[in-house]
Amino acid sequence: MSAQVRKRIVIVGLGAVGALAAWRLSQRDDVEVVGIEQYGKVHDRGSYAGESRVFRTAYHEGGRYVPMLQESRRLWRELEQHSGRELYLEVGALSIAQPDRIEMRTTLDTVREFDLPHTLYDTEELRRAHPKHNVHDGDVGVLDHHGGGIRTEVSLMAALDLAEAAGAQLRFHTPVLAIEEEPGGVVVRTPTEAIRADTVILASGSWSTRLDPRLHDLLRLQVLGLTWFMPTDIADFLPERFPAFLRDVGPVHFFGAPSLDGYSIKASSNPTWPVARDVDEVPREYTRHELAKIGQQAKEFFPSLNPEPVRSSVHHCAYTPDRTPIVDVSESERVVTVTGLSGHGFKFAPVLGEWAARLATQPGGAGIDPHFSLAAHLDRLATVGPYRGGGH
Repeated sequence: MSAQVRKRIVIVGLGAVGALAAWRLSQRDDVEVVGIEQYGKVHDRGSYAGESRVFRTAYHEGGRYVPMLQESRRLWRELEQHSGRELYLEVGALSIAQPDRIEMRTTLDTVREFDLPHTLYDTEELRRAHPKHNVHDGDVGVLDHHGGGIRTEVSLMAALDLAEAAGAQLRFHTPVLAIEEEPGGVVVRTPTEAIRADTVILASGSWSTRLDPRLHDLLRLQVLGLTWFMPTDIADFLPERFPAFLRDVGPVHFFGAPSLDGYSIKASSNPTWPVARDVDEVPREYTRHELAKIGQQAKEFFPSLNPEPVRSSVHHCAYTPDRTPIVDVSESERVVTVTGLSGHGFKFAPVLGEWAARLATQPGGAGIDPHFSLAAHLDRLATVGPYRGGGH
């Protein structure tokens, strides 16, 4: 009996989507997985870097995403179980805003439509239940019980370790120069070799436009910053007492997570930098003026925080004009593209990784929302225009 012929799939980029796709594909006996990353294993330059990301199912971006989030939650738990690592802290995600804010109205709409487990608070209830927040008169809150935080770097390491243990060949410090379709397959060119594959998954995030010219007019890079502050008493901000949070007041979107390091909490504001076209244009750090402004905001929302950040980092993410991801496969079905996560992609990483795996192995990729296709994005581009930056 002849040996089964395995399909070779090369994943370009081992960040959030690439790492999770490698994990999902490595569980299949009929696939040979090769992953290529230009930097080291779980590096500090990716859009995922920065300790944690808020996870929520009560989603102010709309109900289209809730089934994806529910499936992501299941897959995060599966990754935890298989890796033996604590990845998903289900401490709740607390959204606070005035009741007429569009973010609050949409969040409540998703709670009702999908019957999500939650707690609603009026102003006084909010002040009693979450005393560390400076609750403004008229503010209301909703606590998403399935929300919380995802440990980003730990999650990627878990996925990559499992993929390697299952036989995936992961190559680090290996830049990709080009992806070229040819009769019968695809060639991925690096400085030292030409790697032939049946299918390629392009999951290179902010670097995607360098490898796929079709994305030049569609994607822009938004610069995103993260900051951490020390409270007077860290015990009040530990995960068992303090949920992940989102605050919206006027033009300010403030978000963060409980303490994971034992001395500080993540509390960050929406971006103020102009959009960029390439990663080389992205600044590597805040200015002192920017940090002082965010420190003032942090002190306003949380009076017991010291307004001087104890650490900060600057990141980036590829955005589409309507802030929805691109999930697509070429006409030949040999190149799968997942990019444009638009600042809210990490929570979806397991689903997007699964979708990428499905598109790479199943003709037609049944079940992928056509709203996310490249063709649909380009059609909307004519109406919406290019992404111009702003809060997320």
